[in-house]
Amino acid sequence: MPRESSLDKVRNIGIIAHIDAGKTTTTERILYYTGRIHKIGEVHDGATTTDWMPQERERGITITAAATFCKWRDCAINIIDTPGHVDFTAEVERSLRVLDGAVVCFDGVQGVEPQSETVWRQADKYHVPRIVYINKMDRMGADFYMSYNSIIKMLGANACPIQLPIGSEAAFVGLVDLIKMKALIWKGEELGAAWDEVDIPSEMKAQADEYHAKMVEKIVEFDDKLMERYLNGDTNFSQEELRRTLRIGVLQCKIFPVLCASSYKNKGVQPMLDAVCDFLPSPLDLPPTKGHDIFDPEKIVERKADDKEPFSALMFKIQTDPFVGKLIFFRVYSGTLRAGDTVMFGNNRNTERIGRILRMHANQREEIKEIYAGDIGATVALKNGRVGYTMCEPEHPVLLEQITFPEPVISVAIEPKTKADEEKMANAMSRLGEEDQTFRIKTDVETGQTIISGMGELHLDIIVDRMKREFKVEANVGEPQVAYRETVRKKVVEEGKFIRQSGGRGQYGHCVLQIEPQPMNKGFEFINDVKQGRIPREYIPAVEKGVREALEGGALAGFPIVDIKVTLLDGSYHDVDSNEMAFKICGAMALRAGCKKADPTILEPIMKCEATTPDQYTGDVIGDLNSRRAKISEMGDRGHLKFVRCTVPLSEMFGYATVVRSISQGRASFTMEPSHYEEVPGNVLKAIVEKSNAAIASGEKSTR
Repeated sequence: MPRESSLDKVRNIGIIAHIDAGKTTTTERILYYTGRIHKIGEVHDGATTTDWMPQERERGITITAAATFCKWRDCAINIIDTPGHVDFTAEVERSLRVLDGAVVCFDGVQGVEPQSETVWRQADKYHVPRIVYINKMDRMGADFYMSYNSIIKMLGANACPIQLPIGSEAAFVGLVDLIKMKALIWKGEELGAAWDEVDIPSEMKAQADEYHAKMVEKIVEFDDKLMERYLNGDTNFSQEELRRTLRIGVLQCKIFPVLCASSYKNKGVQPMLDAVCDFLPSPLDLPPTKGHDIFDPEKIVERKADDKEPFSALMFKIQTDPFVGKLIFFRVYSGTLRAGDTVMFGNNRNTERIGRILRMHANQREEIKEIYAGDIGATVALKNGRVGYTMCEPEHPVLLEQITFPEPVISVAIEPKTKADEEKMANAMSRLGEEDQTFRIKTDVETGQTIISGMGELHLDIIVDRMKREFKVEANVGEPQVAYRETVRKKVVEEGKFIRQSGGRGQYGHCVLQIEPQPMNKGFEFINDVKQGRIPREYIPAVEKGVREALEGGALAGFPIVDIKVTLLDGSYHDVDSNEMAFKICGAMALRAGCKKADPTILEPIMKCEATTPDQYTGDVIGDLNSRRAKISEMGDRGHLKFVRCTVPLSEMFGYATVVRSISQGRASFTMEPSHYEEVPGNVLKAIVEKSNAAIASGEKSTR
């Protein structure tokens, strides 16, 4: 089957934004206007195409990134609709890793919101070209110019309006296209499918001329010939020249075109699709994908976006499907994959045969025989499939850059209600863990409990709900617990000796460790500084292994130890009795004893929080945050509301949603995302240690 669209006409885009900025509503309109669906579904009715999970439809939020595809003009567009809630930030992270461009949605009333900043930074991390889509221009309080200025001020982005709204709130009827210098006015009765292109209204002509001049000034910077003409006083550039030059700047992530619309009212979506085709990159516009030779990690290997290159693809998502089992989504970077081909997994060097290749439309599937460079597809039933793994030709192996995920910050203990649920729960958690790399499962060694960890209360709530619905598991869930960490504050030297003699061959291990603190987020470092063969080289990895295992349970309250440096200084061995196990045990003994003497302390996760409230409740909201050990960093106006930004310990924020609603009569809201770890104050430290020791003594639920 030949390729449907040439590679230069392929667009792989994501729609990313803060919660409730209109991503899913926008995706629904795109699918309608491109003919992929024939009826517009609404989020509030639970009828959208990409929000297909029961939990998404009930709650009106996007939980999992959904892939679909459509055609506009002569371009084939692969779209991923991503969640806005910070608890599901892994879905945005993995999507941006495999996308070529993004449409960043902003609420026309709110401008830049906290999660807007997060997704913008994630896009910066992966150098993803973007267009800015200021949505909800029909809402009360919508202000295009405030939103545009907030992008410049808060994101430091070189944003450039290429459209201006005609009217706002209920009077929003269309937009001015600053490249064409024409007004587009939508008719009300045809679901936005038709609009009139007319002259710019006389009352907006001066403003349109002003913004057109500013736009031209920014665009000509990306073409020396246009710049020379501009400096010589020639500003009469053709539409084609402006579009071509603006595209150059967008591909370099140096300029971000700003559009305006109301997706819900069906106005402005088609010009946004035109901008996707005009300005966002095809796979050919991007540099070749770089990877490593799996047999020589130092060697860099390049893969060009070309159907004739050796095949390479990155698996970026796993989804449990009740009909076909494990669905594995992948992005093809080079070459062609056909059903029946054998592929190698660059991460573990195993090979496997590809059975079916699927093109996804949310939770619907279309079987295809082959897939080409630049395309996004899925396959089923791969034993070796893992998120972040590379698929490649066995004759041309390569290992592409993996996807990184944030560490979870919250945990709960979970246990099956009946014996029959035990096996089902283990299977459910295993499959959910494959899907979601920010969901972690472990067993508490002291209490024997199963502990699940995630990015927030909502994240774990959804996981437990999915276990009940999809896997029919009934479980008891404990109270949420904070993922504390331990570290040390001073340098110590500690000796560890393990000697056992029980007739015959004994056990002998002896090491001396220097333990010292590292800077925050530096992690663990092990250095071998043993001189003159005091410990045989084959036993040194055993010491490190013992130290690493001992880091799992700290000296104060049993939380994992982080940010320390351990140097192996000295030791001794016995010709007959020494072995790897003895040195592993003595390494663990020295680490535990040393940490107790090294002034240990506990670190707690600190969250970035932003509360938005009507003016009359600002004092109550700030007072409540202060009582939660919050540090207020900024206050300001956003439209007709006040916002308060702060950092606050996660442990103080359980149940905050209920409190903030009650003190504001339901009119305030807040968002939170992980920021960093920080040392706990003395009185809190004492309480955590006492609580942890009591839990160990009584065998209660623990989350270490």
